[in-house]
Amino acid sequence: MLENTGYQMKRRSIEELIQHLKTFELDLKFSVGIWYFSDHPSRFHAPLGEKKTIEERLEIIAKLKDYGVCAVEAHYPNEINEDNLDLYKKFSKDTGIKILSVIPNLFYESDFEFSSLASPIEEVRKKAIERLKTSLMLNKELDCEFCIIWPGGDGYENQFGIDFIRMRDRFAEGIAEAMDAVPGVKVAIEPKPYEPRGRIIYGLTGEGILLAQKVEKLLQNPENKKILENDSLVGLNPEVGHVLMGFEDLAYAFSLALEYGKLYHTHWNSQPLGNYDQDLNVGVISPEQAEAALYVMKMYGYRGYFGIDINPERMPVERAVINSIDAIRAMNDRINNLPHEDIIACTEKPHKNRGLLEAILIRARSNNPSILSPMPKVER
Repeated sequence: MLENTGYQMKRRSIEELIQHLKTFELDLKFSVGIWYFSDHPSRFHAPLGEKKTIEERLEIIAKLKDYGVCAVEAHYPNEINEDNLDLYKKFSKDTGIKILSVIPNLFYESDFEFSSLASPIEEVRKKAIERLKTSLMLNKELDCEFCIIWPGGDGYENQFGIDFIRMRDRFAEGIAEAMDAVPGVKVAIEPKPYEPRGRIIYGLTGEGILLAQKVEKLLQNPENKKILENDSLVGLNPEVGHVLMGFEDLAYAFSLALEYGKLYHTHWNSQPLGNYDQDLNVGVISPEQAEAALYVMKMYGYRGYFGIDINPERMPVERAVINSIDAIRAMNDRINNLPHEDIIACTEKPHKNRGLLEAILIRARSNNPSILSPMPKVER
């Protein structure tokens, strides 16, 4: 199970923060999702590559270990299930690549047409709860870090007449019921504002935190309540693309999860503000958002994994994963080499350092700062 994330809530003085920024570096542990290692059709085109078996996908992932991949995520039951569990166990034993999360597939099947855990149709909701219970059991058996829940199919298109509070209650109570049936497994909520539903419930970062707190209050199993005395059990797995689809600021959104000690995991890609979910390789669009997010994670000592969640088209999946890993490493190298005292001086004394934060970042992103104007002195 994931370590206690309460360390994320630590507040530091300005002096302590500067010292922390100078000495702490993010541990870039990368996970991949097995779903994008086989091509599939989209709404608008046929598959652009080959369909691959689970065995073939795991073989590719094993070859990416030397590039930094050390964990894999998979959905139950379509990608990981009781029939191929031994395959995953052998893969993990042979390669040292961890099974990070077994994710319940609560969004694809026609049964979940009108939501899953939030469904008003009782037999459908029961099926969703049972699927979550099984997923939690597999997470426990495989010693995963957490169980990711993405409520992609839970929501609505026509808002008129919907009892939204009852809908949200059903969703939260369903998670709590499953967690109490399989205690001791952490859950990471992955918010997304829309697509495939017109509006997905608990779709923004703040809403995800509210859901996490609501579920924790509902938990009754003594084992879970004991854990909650000193730790949390429900947190977030924010995805870069989903955050930006909701017109949220990435660094600010990540900081909200950190503030409550609930940044369990992160999914990385790139995405225009708004728009449909593109899952582009990391850094292709808005790398400045990603760098700012990495910096706030560095400020609060994030120790978790960096999940690569992409939809590689028109290039081999191996190249897409390696490019994304390299992009994060390059960004992380830049933020580690920033003048941290000057950065903090610019943000804490903005009236004395007007425009200088921008000047610092321009120089940090330049291959040849000597061609630029002289850097003014920052007043600390």
